[in-house]
Amino acid sequence: VTASIMAVYVDHRTEAPDSVASPSHIAWHPLHPLLAVASISTASGGCVDIYLEQGEHVSDAHVERSFQVASLSWHPSRPILAAGWETGEVVILNKQEKEHHAVPPNHNAKITVLNWSTNGTCLVSGDRHGVLVLWRMDQRGRVQGPALLKQECGKCLSHCVFRPPPPGEDFVQLAKAAVGGDEKALDMFNWRKAGTGTPLKMGLQEGLSFFIALTDGSVHYVSEKGKTRHVLSTDSLVQKLLFMEERDVLVVITENLQLSLHAITREGEAEELMKVKLSGKIGHSADIILIDHSLVVTALGETVIRFWDLDRDENYVLSPDVQFGFEGGECINCVSYCSAKGLLAAGTNKGRIAMWRKAAGSDQSIRALEGKEKWKLQAPTELEGNVIQIKWGSRKNLLAVNIISSVVILSEQAMSSHFHQQVAVVQVSPNLFNVTFFSTGTTHSLRVDMNVNGVFTTKDAVVFWNGKQVTVFECSGDAFRSAGSFLCDSPVLSVHGENLYTVEPYRVQVRTWQGTVKQLLVFSEAEGNPCLLDVCGNFLAVGTDLAHFKIFDLSRREAKVHCNSKNFSELFPGLGGIASVKCNANGNKVSILVSKADGNIDSKICFYDVEMDKVTLFDFKAEQGNGREKPSSGQGIDNRSAVDYPELHSHIPACHFWDQSEPRLFVCEAILETGLQYPDQKKKQTESTMDVWIISFFSTEEHGLLLQDSFPLPSSYQVLLGIEVPHYYFAKKPGEAEKGQAESGSIKVSQMVARRPMRDFIGLGDCDKTTRDAMLNFSFYLTAGDMDEAFKSIKLIKSEAVWESMARMCVKTQRLDVAKICLGNMGHARGAKALREAEQEPEQEARVAVLAIQLGMLEDAERLYKACKRYDLLNKFYQASNQWQKAIETAEAHDRVHLRTTYYNYAKHLEATGEHSLALTHYEKSDTHRFEVPRMLSEDLQALENYVNKMKDKSLWKWWAQYLESQSDMESALKYYALAQDYFSLVRVHCFQGNVQKAAEIANETGNWAASYHLARQYESQDEIKQAVHFYTRAQAFNNAIRLCKENNLDDQLMNLALLSSPEDMIEAACYYEEKGEQMDRAVMLYHKAGHFSKALELAFATQQFGALQLIAEDLDEHSDPALLARCSDFFIEHAQYEKAMELLLTAKKYREALQLCLKQNLTITEEMAEKMTVSKDSKDLSEESRRELLEQIADCCMRQGNYHMATKKYTQAGNKLKAMRALLKSGDTEKIVFFAGVSRQREIYIMAANYLQSLDWCKDPEIMKNIISFYTKGRALDLLAGFYEACAQVEIDEYQNYEKAQGALTEACKCLSKAKTRSPLEQESKLALLQSKMTLIKRFIHARRVYSEDPKEAVRQCELLLAEQDFDNAIRHGDVLGFLVEHYVQVEDFRMAHRYLEEMQKRVPPTSLSYYVTQQTIEAVHRGAGIPVSRTLVPEQIRHGSEENKEVEDDVADEVEDP
Repeated sequence: VTASIMAVYVDHRTEAPDSVASPSHIAWHPLHPLLAVASISTASGGCVDIYLEQGEHVSDAHVERSFQVASLSWHPSRPILAAGWETGEVVILNKQEKEHHAVPPNHNAKITVLNWSTNGTCLVSGDRHGVLVLWRMDQRGRVQGPALLKQECGKCLSHCVFRPPPPGEDFVQLAKAAVGGDEKALDMFNWRKAGTGTPLKMGLQEGLSFFIALTDGSVHYVSEKGKTRHVLSTDSLVQKLLFMEERDVLVVITENLQLSLHAITREGEAEELMKVKLSGKIGHSADIILIDHSLVVTALGETVIRFWDLDRDENYVLSPDVQFGFEGGECINCVSYCSAKGLLAAGTNKGRIAMWRKAAGSDQSIRALEGKEKWKLQAPTELEGNVIQIKWGSRKNLLAVNIISSVVILSEQAMSSHFHQQVAVVQVSPNLFNVTFFSTGTTHSLRVDMNVNGVFTTKDAVVFWNGKQVTVFECSGDAFRSAGSFLCDSPVLSVHGENLYTVEPYRVQVRTWQGTVKQLLVFSEAEGNPCLLDVCGNFLAVGTDLAHFKIFDLSRREAKVHCNSKNFSELFPGLGGIASVKCNANGNKVSILVSKADGNIDSKICFYDVEMDKVTLFDFKAEQGNGREKPSSGQGIDNRSAVDYPELHSHIPACHFWDQSEPRLFVCEAILETGLQYPDQKKKQTESTMDVWIISFFSTEEHGLLLQDSFPLPSSYQVLLGIEVPHYYFAKKPGEAEKGQAESGSIKVSQMVARRPMRDFIGLGDCDKTTRDAMLNFSFYLTAGDMDEAFKSIKLIKSEAVWESMARMCVKTQRLDVAKICLGNMGHARGAKALREAEQEPEQEARVAVLAIQLGMLEDAERLYKACKRYDLLNKFYQASNQWQKAIETAEAHDRVHLRTTYYNYAKHLEATGEHSLALTHYEKSDTHRFEVPRMLSEDLQALENYVNKMKDKSLWKWWAQYLESQSDMESALKYYALAQDYFSLVRVHCFQGNVQKAAEIANETGNWAASYHLARQYESQDEIKQAVHFYTRAQAFNNAIRLCKENNLDDQLMNLALLSSPEDMIEAACYYEEKGEQMDRAVMLYHKAGHFSKALELAFATQQFGALQLIAEDLDEHSDPALLARCSDFFIEHAQYEKAMELLLTAKKYREALQLCLKQNLTITEEMAEKMTVSKDSKDLSEESRRELLEQIADCCMRQGNYHMATKKYTQAGNKLKAMRALLKSGDTEKIVFFAGVSRQREIYIMAANYLQSLDWCKDPEIMKNIISFYTKGRALDLLAGFYEACAQVEIDEYQNYEKAQGALTEACKCLSKAKTRSPLEQESKLALLQSKMTLIKRFIHARRVYSEDPKEAVRQCELLLAEQDFDNAIRHGDVLGFLVEHYVQVEDFRMAHRYLEEMQKRVPPTSLSYYVTQQTIEAVHRGAGIPVSRTLVPEQIRHGSEENKEVEDDVADEVEDP
C-alpha cells in the first residue's frame, strides 16, 4: 500500500557490546533480518557481531580476535556467516546452532576474497599471496573433506564472482509446475520456506564456475572441473566485477573508471562487446552497483551519483536538491538499491541519507521517460557523522548505515496523520509534526521526544502514543503546552473533549489527559477485546478482535451505549474480520472495512444502518455474474457494486471517513489492489488507470447508497485525511510544491496539508451555514437525479457562484435546459448566447461542450468533443485555447479538411508572437507562403531575399522582381523575371529601357501572348505596322491586327487574319471586302466561315460563284433555314447540278420533289440518297400512310433503275413483301431469295421462291432441291410439288437411266397429287391416272432387268411386250429397251436378231444419241457377226456424259427424291 501511505524512516542504533569499536564492514543476510558488523577496536583488535532488525545484539554470535576482520560473507539461505581475518584465518558462525567452526588453515595472509557459491554448498577463499581454496560445506557450515581446489595464483586476489549455473531440466519442469499451481513446487520456490526443505538444485552440475580478478588487472575463469583459464586483462586494477546472468555478460570496471562488457561462452571464453570511459573523479574509493540488470550506478565521493544505462548507451547524473534540506557541496560516498521498493539510497558525508524512488507505471511508460525523470527525490533521513557504507538487505527491506562511530538500522514506518475538528496533524520526520489549524489558517511545528505510532487531534489538544506511552499537548493560542504524559500500552486511542479513550483486554478505558481512568466500558468474552476506536461527532465506535462492534453516545457526562453490540460475522456471513470501523455524526450509520484471511483488505465496504437494522454492501469489484447468496439471517443485503465505474475496478478501499457534521456524507480512498493480476487485467490496466481514487457517497434511508463524486488523487497529494463540508482534506507529499494551483479552487494552507473544495462547492469559498446546507441538499438531490428538488434547494440563493456551480453540474449531467436558467441567474450573457447558437449542433455532447467552455471547464469540453468525434470543433477549441500542437495533431489525424487552415492560423499566431522562422514553416505548410511570407518579412529585406532565393518558387521570384522594379533596380528585376519565366514583364522592362530588339526576340521565342501584345502596342506607336500586325497575331489579338490591316490596305494579310479570328471579326472583314467591291469571293468565304450563310449565298448568287455555292451547300444541314435550302436547290437545278439539288432537297426534307427530280432527270438513287429519303417510323413530318406511299414510290423508282436490292429494301420498309420478293427475284440473288422467303413466312412468297429455284440448275445442287421441296411444302402447293417430283423422275431417267429412283420420285409425286387441293378434280384424276400408268410401265421394265440374270428369256419377252405398249413413249425411252435387247442378243451371239433391233433403234433414236444406249464395241460386234459393214453415221465423236463427278451428284439427287 506504499502508493498512498506516507512513510518515515525510524532509526535504531545497534547496541554494540564494545562502545569504543568502530564498524568497518556491514553485511545483510539476503533473507533474514540479520546484520553482520565487523568492527575495529584500538584496544582489542577486531570483532564480528550480529544484530536483529531493531539493532538488538545477538549475544551468542560475538567473535573477537586481536587482529582485524578483512571480509564477511553470508550463506545465501541459512543464517551462517563466514568471516575472513587479516591473518588468513576463516571462521564460520552458525547463528541458529550458536556455534563457531574454524576452516582448516590454508592461508597465512590477509583474506581478500570470501564468497559462498550460489547454492550455498561451497565456500571460496583467497588471500593476498594469491592462494585460492574451494571448500565443500555441510548444512551447519562445517568443512566437509579436503579442499576441492587449491591454487597458487601468484598475485593478490581482489574479486571473485560466481557464475550461476544454467537452469537444469528439473528446475524448468519445477517452474512449470509452480506456475500451474502445484503446492509442493511452489513451496520449493517460496522464500519463506527456503532453508527448511532440501536446497533446490538449480542446475544438473553444482554450478561451481567463477571468475577471479587479480591485482595485476587480469581476470581468470575457474570452471566446474577446476581448470583455470586466463580470460582478459585490463590496464589497471579491477575495482568491480559484476556478472549479468540474463545475458551471460561480465562487467569489468577498473580503478581509472574504464568499463568493459564481455560476452562469456559456456566454456568461459570472453569476447569484448564494448569499452567506455566513465566520467568521474579517480582516486576515491568508488561504490559501484548494477541495478535493473542494465544500469551501472557509481558513487565517487562527488556531489552527484552517476548512471550509465548499458541498454540505451546513455548516461546521466542525479544530485540531492538543496530545497529538500541538503547542503550545497554535500558529497555522496555510497549507494544501495532496493528493487522491491524501487528505492535508491545514497549516504553523504554530512550524515544524510538521500532517497530516490523509481517512477511507477507500466514498462512502456517508464521506458519513454528520459533517464533522469525515472527517479524522484524523497525527503532525506538525517543522521550525524559521515556515512561510509550503506546497504539494503533482508526480506524486510531494511537499510543499514555505517556512520564510522556506529551502525544505524533504518526501517520504514507509515507516517502518522490525523484530521478532526478543522485541525490536521501530519508527521514530517520521526519526531517532527506539522499541525495546521484551518479555522485560523496557521501552521505550527511540534517536536516530540518519542517514537510515535499514532496521533489524534481535536481543536483543543494533540495526543501522541506508541503502544508504550501517551503524550498530550494542549493547544493554547499559538503555542503547545504539554498537558500530560503517562505510560499506557494501548495500541489505539481516541479523544473526545476532555476524555481520552484507550483499550485493554475486554475494556475501553475513559481517561483524563493525565491518564486517570474515569470510566470503564466493559465487553464480554464473546464480544472480544476492543482493538479499534473512532470518534465522530458525539459518538464513539468500538470494534473488537472477534468482529463485534458497539457504539457509545458521548454527549453526556458519562458514555452511554447507543447501539448494542453487533456481531459482524452474523450481519455479513463469510466475509472475515473487521479492519476498521467508523460511525457517522448522528451515530446511526456504521461503515466497516473488512480484513480477509490473508491479512489483506477486502474490496467491499460494509454499511450498517443502526435505526433500520439494515445492511448494505458496496463492492469495488464489478459483480461478474456470480451473484452473492443472500445471508441466512432473515434480512437481505443491499448489494451495490462499482460495475458502472470501470475506472474503480481492481481497487480496494484503503481508508474511510464520515463527515464530522453532515451525517449523510461518506468518503473513502481506494487504491489499486496489489499482487492480484487477472489474466485480462494486464490489458485493462492501461496507462490511464489511476492508482488512487477518492470516492464520496451519500448514504440515506430512502435512497440507500449514492455515489456522489469520484476523482483520482491529485499527484501532489499523498493521502486523504478526512472530509468536512465543504472540503476534502489531504496530506501533501513532502517537497511537493503546489503545481501551478492546478486544482481549481485548491487553497494552499501549508506545506504538509491541503484542502480541496467538494465538487459542488468549487468557487463558493467559506460560505455561511445556510448556503452550505442548501448546497449540500442541492448536491444530494442532484446525485439522486431529482433536478426539481435540487432547484428548490438553491432557488433562494442569490450567489452567482452557486448558480455557476449548478451550471458546472449541468456539464456533468448534460442538462442544458437547467444550464440556461443557471446562466440567466449568473448574468452570463455571453454564455447564454453561445449556448443558444450551439443548439444547431446535432450532437448533445457538442452542445454541452460549448457550455463547458463558457464556464472555463476546458478539460471537460475537450473530453466531450472527443466523445462525439467532433474533431472540427475540437480543432477550433485547441486553437482558441492556444494548444496549437494538439490542434495540428487533431487536424492531421482526424480533421484533414481544416489542416491547411490550422497551419495558417498557427502561422499567424507565431508571427504575432515574433517566432518568424516557425511561422514561415507553417505558412509554407498552409500553402499561403507566396503572399504571407513577403508581407511578414517586408521589414527584413535581406531575410526576404534569402528566402526567395532558397524557395525557388516562380510566384515569389515574380513578386521579388516587381519589388525590385518598384525600387528602379531594373537589372536585378530582369534577372528575377527571367527566373520566374514572366515573359510579359521581361518584354515590358526591355521596352521601357528602349531595348525593343531584345524584347522582340523574347516574344518570338516564347510566343507569350501578353508579351507579344505589349510589343505590338510599342511597334504600333512607332508606326512599324508590319511588326505590329505580326505581334498582334502572335498575341491572338486579331481584331487589333485587322484594324491595322484595314487602315493600311493590307488586304492579303487581312484575309488570313480574319480567318484566324472570331466570327465577328470575319463579318467585319467581309463587309470591308464587300464595300470595296473587289475580291467578292473573299467576302463570300468570310461570310460563310462566320456562319452567315444567307448573306454568303446572296453574294454568291449575285456574283454567280459556283464553287463557293457548292462549298456553302455542303455546310447546310437540316438545322439550316428551309427557304435557304429550297433557294439553293432551285439554283442548282437551273444550272443542271442535279445531284447537289437533290442533296439540298433531301436536307430540306422535300422528299417528293427529290423523287420527282430523280425520275425526271433519271438520277440513280444511291443507297445514301434512299436512306435520306426514308422517313423514320416515329417521324412527325409524315403520316404512316404517306410514309409507306413514299417508300413504295422510292422502290418503284429503284425497280425502274434496276436497283432491285434497294427496291426490295424499300418495299420491305413499306411493308409490301410481295413486291419486295418480286424485286428480289429480278435481282436473281439466290441466297437472299432463300433468306427472304424464310423470314417472310408468306405462302405466295414461298411458292414464288420455289418456282424461281426450279428455274435454276437444281439437279446439280442438292441444297436447292431441299429448299424447293421445303418451300412448296411450306407454301402448301402440293400440286406444284408433285410436278417437281415428276420432273425429278424424268431427270433420273434421261440423265442417269436410273428407273428405280425415277419410280421413287413418281411415288412421291402420286402422294403429293392425291393430297393436293386443286381447282378441277377431273383434271387431278386424269393426271393421277397418267402418273400411275407411267409407274406401271417403269415397274415392268425394272422387273425385266432384274430377272434377266436368272431367266433371260422371260426378261426378253417382257421387253418385247413393252415395245408393243401404246403409251410406252411417255414412260420409258425406246433406246433403253432396244439397247437392252441388242446387248442380250450379242451375248447369245444371235447377231441377226441383234441387227434387227439395232436397225429398229436407228429408226427411233437420233444417230448422235445411239452410243448413249449401245457401246461402240457392241455395234461393231453386231455388224461383224451379221457381216455387214459399219456405216459412217454410226461412228460420230463420242462424248460420254456423266464423269465421276456427275456420278456423285446423281446419287445425291436420287436420294433426295427417294426421301423428300
